[in-house]
Amino acid sequence: MKKPILILAMLAALLTPAVAGAQDVSVAPLTVSITGATVSEGDGVMPFTFTLSGVSDSDVKIRVQAKTHKREAFAKTDFVKTRGTIVIPAGETSATFNVELIDDDIAEGPERMRLKIKWVRGAKFKAPPRPRGTIIDDDSDIEPAGDTAFELKVLHVNDTHSHLEPASTDLSFAGKDTRIELGGFSRVITKINELKDSSETPVVTISAGDAISGTLFYSQFKGQATAAMMNQVCFDIFELGNHEFDDGDESLAVFLNNIGGIYNPHSAACRTTILGANVKPAQGTPLYPNDDPEQFIKPFTIKTYGDDQVGFVGLDIAGKTRNSSSPLDTTEFLDEVETAQTYVDELTAQGIDKIVLVTHIQFVNDLDVASKVVGVDAIIGGDSHTLLGDFADFGLNEQGEYPTFTTDPAGNTVCIVQAWEYSAIVGELNIGWDDQGRISSCNGVPHLLVGDSFLRRPEADADRAPIEGDDLTEVLDIIAANPQISIVQPDVNGDATLEFFAAQIEALGNTVIGTVTEDLCLERIPGQGRSNLCDVSATAEHGGDIQQAVTHAFWNRSFEADIAIQNSGGVRIDVPAGPLTIADAYTVLPFANTLVNLEMTGTEIAQVLEEAAEFALADSTGAYPYASGLRWSVDLSQPNGERFSNLEVKAKGGSEWTPLDLAATYTVVTNSFVAGGRDGYITFGTVSDDGRVVDTFLDYAKSFIDYVQQDLAGVLPKIPTDEYSTQNFIPAPAG
Repeated sequence: MKKPILILAMLAALLTPAVAGAQDVSVAPLTVSITGATVSEGDGVMPFTFTLSGVSDSDVKIRVQAKTHKREAFAKTDFVKTRGTIVIPAGETSATFNVELIDDDIAEGPERMRLKIKWVRGAKFKAPPRPRGTIIDDDSDIEPAGDTAFELKVLHVNDTHSHLEPASTDLSFAGKDTRIELGGFSRVITKINELKDSSETPVVTISAGDAISGTLFYSQFKGQATAAMMNQVCFDIFELGNHEFDDGDESLAVFLNNIGGIYNPHSAACRTTILGANVKPAQGTPLYPNDDPEQFIKPFTIKTYGDDQVGFVGLDIAGKTRNSSSPLDTTEFLDEVETAQTYVDELTAQGIDKIVLVTHIQFVNDLDVASKVVGVDAIIGGDSHTLLGDFADFGLNEQGEYPTFTTDPAGNTVCIVQAWEYSAIVGELNIGWDDQGRISSCNGVPHLLVGDSFLRRPEADADRAPIEGDDLTEVLDIIAANPQISIVQPDVNGDATLEFFAAQIEALGNTVIGTVTEDLCLERIPGQGRSNLCDVSATAEHGGDIQQAVTHAFWNRSFEADIAIQNSGGVRIDVPAGPLTIADAYTVLPFANTLVNLEMTGTEIAQVLEEAAEFALADSTGAYPYASGLRWSVDLSQPNGERFSNLEVKAKGGSEWTPLDLAATYTVVTNSFVAGGRDGYITFGTVSDDGRVVDTFLDYAKSFIDYVQQDLAGVLPKIPTDEYSTQNFIPAPAG
């Protein structure tokens, strides 16, 4: 249809007479831009100004919602969460929306907020529409001040998760989506070496946990490939993360034993100090095999720089490691706050007055620990994959300032940082102390590592094309003006090491992980006929077998989940009886999703099922829901809101099905795509926005592989009929 329309448009242009001075009727639509402000919480309001690109002959209306910039970062917001409609009257070009602030008399760090745009009528947004404001605390001066007697540069990464190769992603340059090559551990090596070599102050290098588990480099080599790359940096400190325990204490001991140059002939003397003050393995177990409890894991380390000493204490997230990974039952995980104070006090008693926590406990918990533990100067964190810095103009959802400032119970400054995820950022934090051991300065840069190739999709072409000429100059000028984005060449030795492992990965796709006992048919809505393997009669009553198997896998691999819910379109192919390979698993689940836990009421669960079914009927059949631990009857001939009935739940390992309690709260695991409210799962998005969400960062395809290998011992059967989520099905009327 596009070619005839184009031909008609060309003919119309040729037949239209060119009249000098004639008015151009193809007027571009008005755009609206939004700006926030930086204000004190004592100012009472945060003004957001809405400005039109011209004068409209009718009212322009914008519906907005005031939200925290990132819910998890703040236990208590300093503004009144509200919704409102802004009206720019006809003939005018601007209007102001004021968000009421809360002056709470609590000393705390700056808080950023944003307006979530619900809709706009009468104009279009000027991209990128990310209106934000910053609220400055007026209860104490927590910015560091004073003369610096000693300064230390901290170079840090976290949550690399065996993402050793670079990824392709889009950044926005001057409002235009641009495909770039992002990160990769060889670029981490280059950037750390560059920053070390140019530093005029002492340097400490830190990896703050979850170095392993997440890609085929881990599935195939466990920690060997990651250790080989880490050894080329020769990190001074590594803090244990929860995913280090994914394959148990014995596998972790092998990885920790490999950190230290074994695979890197250029740094055979490298030995990384492993921290984990609240991790207590039992004697005689792999992490405590002899009489030395600190053979592998130390509670703290003291680094000496001339006349100055700095103590580093490590913390792992206790509950999450115990409940979502696979440590030995005898390995204890102690309370993070109590453990931190115990070892900070021990260091202080030794005369150490400069103390840094290296944590893998999530950004919100870093803030909590800082508010409860006396004597901590800085926290180098991980686990929540928190992006700190000023990246919104590039299309990234940053979650706070780098560094973020807060205070301890005595009113002393604490600065907190994290370096996002997946080998994409090297954090550079410069900490200054005065001669009394108090923070005198704390600043730095989160370096986003990108390649030197830039691609865009021309409007008339679906393929990406290299950026050249003035467009390339514009991109390079933007990067040159922003110290947070670095064009970095991969380290040659790093690439050579990586290639050794990557060559073996290519053959990994044929690795058999199990056997499928009978054909697992693909289906979206029951009876739709999507399968290339099975007759439609096989799926008419209960839907897709492979969708049900995948959902069952997520239910089992998210250990804390009561219920699993998965959109049918997220599962892509039939799986025939016979051998199941890694390539098959990644073809079944090809997207870059993780498993996300949501805390939901029974009412919200029933509501999101209705939303998914409505979206499946109106927009995309791939929204039709599948579940494990939950089953139902569905009648798609009924109106929206009345389609699901007989909702029943069953506990893991149980046999009794009981009615879904609408007033009870359940943990629901789903994939990260629909957890954000996409594919019609609106209530999932609302729950996520409310902060009732925990991203496990378990890769969903790898979770399916682990389910087959570890939970099913390599034999994948068809799920029993009474376990299928759709127990009774009535289709929508034809036509």
